[in-house]
Amino acid sequence: MELWSSKLSLQFILCIYLLQGCWGAHGKFAQKLLNDLFTNYTSALRPVEDTDKVMNVTLQITLSQIIDMDERNQILTAYLWIRQVWFDAYLSWNKDDYDGLDTIRIPSSYVWRPDIVLYNNADDQFTGSMETNVVIRHDGQIMWDSPAITKSSCKVDVSFFPFDSQQCWLTFGSWTYNGNQIDIVNALDSGDLTDFVENVEWEVLGMPSKKNVILYGCCSDPYPDITYTLLLKRRASFYIFNLLLPCVMISFLAPLGFYLPADSGEKVSLGVTVLLALTVFQLLVAESMPPSENVPLIGKYYIATMTMITASTALTIFIMNIHHCGPEAKPIPIWAKKVILEYMARIFFVYEVGESCLSPQPPVQTEPRPQQDEGRTVNGHARKEDFALKVRRNRDELAQKLQEDHEDLEQGLSPSLSMGNVPTNCHNSCKEEGKHVSLDRGESSDCGGGKGCCKAHCLCHNQSLLRNIEFIANYYRDQRATQKRTGEWKKVAKVMDRFFMWIFFIMVFFMSLLILGKAI
Repeated sequence: MELWSSKLSLQFILCIYLLQGCWGAHGKFAQKLLNDLFTNYTSALRPVEDTDKVMNVTLQITLSQIIDMDERNQILTAYLWIRQVWFDAYLSWNKDDYDGLDTIRIPSSYVWRPDIVLYNNADDQFTGSMETNVVIRHDGQIMWDSPAITKSSCKVDVSFFPFDSQQCWLTFGSWTYNGNQIDIVNALDSGDLTDFVENVEWEVLGMPSKKNVILYGCCSDPYPDITYTLLLKRRASFYIFNLLLPCVMISFLAPLGFYLPADSGEKVSLGVTVLLALTVFQLLVAESMPPSENVPLIGKYYIATMTMITASTALTIFIMNIHHCGPEAKPIPIWAKKVILEYMARIFFVYEVGESCLSPQPPVQTEPRPQQDEGRTVNGHARKEDFALKVRRNRDELAQKLQEDHEDLEQGLSPSLSMGNVPTNCHNSCKEEGKHVSLDRGESSDCGGGKGCCKAHCLCHNQSLLRNIEFIANYYRDQRATQKRTGEWKKVAKVMDRFFMWIFFIMVFFMSLLILGKAI
């Protein structure tokens, strides 16, 4: 048993020495191979035996990460892995001559490299690919993998921002070699996305590739290139919650300005405040968008909403002018009474003070009135012609009564004149002047030089009193008519407020539904 274990130990030690010798041999052969390959090699010339022969360069692009998309400057910054494969006719060997050495890795600056660049590069420094090693195989195949951070120009179409999709092109081709010298071959039908790191703002839908052969105006030779189309779709959640929903909520405040009472004095202030708030959001969007003729979708929504709020503010000013109509306002037209005060007021539930929107107003019981009261009031308001008729009738009745009292006074005072109870100058004075008529047959007394013949009333004073009463009644009637007219205009303004409030609510709802429907 001990003998068997000692044999195993010797074999293990022998294998270690053999492996070390193999490793050491490979290192020596690699050094010898490097010296043999690059003794008469130059990296300045295209490594082909026949200069008329076309060299094929296989290109493969792997998208690792989207670093930034600058919409305003239209620049896409991406992190790419670029693999280029070609055959070098002067870097091949027989692996049996070098102890089976199949591949070696050396700095890329040692060998000739194709000058394949990004045509639509937008980097101000133009750094290019990183200086990494190349892998050389015994048959002369060279594979060069290099990472690169590229800045490419990308035409950004923001017509449907923030629900937009973009197409950015990455065009790779040789800068100096034409298609008769270097032909670019596409390794895959699309870019490799297996190692792609997800972006928080953009979703990559694909990266198809296409080979193009273009004849430029400067040269008659064809120049092949491979164009990768990066299909991007914006993740709109950030913009919905930070730019769109606040605008929608602010825009719903605009119709509420019509519901605000006119006497509060804040209707116009609310519209102006909402307009300023939307202006701030529009400036935020304008700062990130390129100054192009294409207006973003959210910008169109802001403009439409601001136009609607401007119109609502103008209508609010017009309605407030109707609400504050003074005594000089004209009567409401008949069509306005019929359409606005009757039909529209019922549709939009606008009622007078004391009216109920749930139950109809109880009918007023009308009692039979005597014939002499026919012209008093209509709906609580005096009628001018009825009042004048009443004044004239009362004045005639009062004049007739005064005439009867005057005749009775003359008959009653005749006996007393002979008895000397009443001075003659009292009755004569009253009769001659024609102003005072006795209405009271009270105790007789001395006139005292024509001052106050008994207790009398002056007919002209009664007429002046009637005129004053008629003036007061007319003034009261005019005030009631003015109040009624003003109240009707206020009700018209209130009905128009409710009408435009629902109109603008519907407009805001459909506008918001259209803009949010793009996200679904």
